[in-house]
Amino acid sequence: MLNFKNIALRRGVRVLFSNSSFTIHKGQKVGFTGANGAGKSSLFALVKNELHLDEGDFSMPPNLEIAHVAQETPAVACSAIDYVIDGDQEYRRLQAQLKQAEQDDDGLKQAEYHALLDVIGGYTAQTRASRLMNGLGFTPDQENNSVGSFSGGWRMRLNLAQALMCRSDVLLLDEPTNHLDLDAVIWLQDWLCKYPGTLLLISHDRDFLDTITDHIVHIEQGKAEIYTGNYSAFEKMRAEKLAQQQSAFLKQQREIAHIQSFVDRFKAQATKARQAQSRIKALERMELIAMAHVDSPFDFSFAKPDKMPNPLLSLDKTDIGYGSTCVLKKAGLSISPGDRIGLLGPNGAGKSSLIKVLAGDMQPLSGTRYEAEALKIGYFAQHQLEQLQLDETPLWHLQKLDKQATEKELRNFLGGFDFQGDKVLEAVRPFSGGEKARLVLAMLVYQNPNLLLLDEPTNHLDLEMRHALSVALQDYQGAIVVVSHDRHLLRSVTDQLLLVAGGKVQPFDGDLDDYRLWLTEQKKGEEKTVTDAEPTVSRKDQRKLDAERRQRNKPLYDALKKAEQAVEKYHNEQRQLEQLLADPDIYAETEKARLKQTLERKIQIDKALDIAEAEWIEAEENIENAQ
Repeated sequence: MLNFKNIALRRGVRVLFSNSSFTIHKGQKVGFTGANGAGKSSLFALVKNELHLDEGDFSMPPNLEIAHVAQETPAVACSAIDYVIDGDQEYRRLQAQLKQAEQDDDGLKQAEYHALLDVIGGYTAQTRASRLMNGLGFTPDQENNSVGSFSGGWRMRLNLAQALMCRSDVLLLDEPTNHLDLDAVIWLQDWLCKYPGTLLLISHDRDFLDTITDHIVHIEQGKAEIYTGNYSAFEKMRAEKLAQQQSAFLKQQREIAHIQSFVDRFKAQATKARQAQSRIKALERMELIAMAHVDSPFDFSFAKPDKMPNPLLSLDKTDIGYGSTCVLKKAGLSISPGDRIGLLGPNGAGKSSLIKVLAGDMQPLSGTRYEAEALKIGYFAQHQLEQLQLDETPLWHLQKLDKQATEKELRNFLGGFDFQGDKVLEAVRPFSGGEKARLVLAMLVYQNPNLLLLDEPTNHLDLEMRHALSVALQDYQGAIVVVSHDRHLLRSVTDQLLLVAGGKVQPFDGDLDDYRLWLTEQKKGEEKTVTDAEPTVSRKDQRKLDAERRQRNKPLYDALKKAEQAVEKYHNEQRQLEQLLADPDIYAETEKARLKQTLERKIQIDKALDIAEAEWIEAEENIENAQ
């Protein structure tokens, strides 16, 4: 068991939590929730022995095998599958010992190590690693590619696979779904449900937490408390604590009325019956969910669009792709006011490409894109976070959109996105990913679009902001097209699902549970095809093709490696400076000169890191476009 007794943790002079006691027993699956910066990751660092308590006691049994996901991946030359297998350290140790015994010609030792390998399942290590990689979206022909050939997001998947490969007693996962698409999220969820050890999980994905966890540790107001049950059970218990707050009643009634209107409209339609049923289930617990979020710092809504032409936007027989590569053929789609469309499909099938064409960011290879004269698109994609003016403030960004608005009006609007007080006058540069995402969403909402195109809008957002976004989207009167791995958001705001797969865009007859079954069938079919198919290219020719491709893309990989080394260098120095600034002694009167020098260096490093990260992202995109 992991025993936390009267613990307290501080960051500098700020107390994260104190006087907190709870116990995590063997085999439990525990979700950690709380606002960003509340101390969730600090608790993980404590378990990993990277951090020490300020007060209280923490104990756990000796010799526990603890696995966690590395935050950085070196651009090593070994193959991806070997990198994943490295996660099973005992297997690697026995392999080395067996090799030494063979060199020593020690038959007894060889027999002993072969027996031990059999006990730990060492002879299935390659198969286990291959299954993990396949579940996380890697294709069989990528297994032998070098780790350095993958982009940053895919390397994070390799880190996750390596952590899962470890036959651990305790598994620590901090936002494991951040770099995954919906298919990989569903696979990982199923894998973790079967995991026999103790799981500690930080996640802002409500469905993910609900399915996996049996306990929740929630951190708020300087306390860490444990609740029995999954995330929905926690919400219910917390709601009961907040039940006397009158604001809850008004908020929940609005949400209930919206979901009830959907049920009333569609429950009699055969094509919408399944989705209506899932809304009815959501309605049954909506009152408690709303109650649990009454003290959320977020409160915003979309105004009614000025004009709503019909159709807003349509595609007719469009081929979509990059260069000579076509990923979607003859795609047809018409978007009318009030449409609420969710896009499903495997990774790489063309969902983001379709949204880019709808947004006008990418031209179709052929076919026609029609847009209404009064069309006003609100487009959210991850690259737009990079287009913020880093030296400017949230207030400045809103003033650029509306020069006539008063500062008071803009401050009130930004307050709904939790940019309060002096925060609206701070430069964007040091903002977290979540704060930048909130600012981009605030700008999108302020412009009052009649069509929302949302590509993974919940990345970097915490549970409270995700909830506020889903509530605002439920009341939005324009049209929505969304790609998301957050199933709660898809269930809450869409009533039509389109499947992007096999080069086609077509209606999906079913709900997200049916999509999960569809994915399972697809994987079975792929495995059968791989087993039955005859190789069309000889291994020798394939190696030659791979070598030519690597040579052709070498300048791109070199640029990526250089950018990654710069990011790693500046990250390390940034962490060292942050540790210095977290030391109370540096704020002493006698240390003024050192404090000033440290702060000036911190500003320089932050700026250099931003430039290096921008170059890294550009290098990754160049490689992905070259594939």
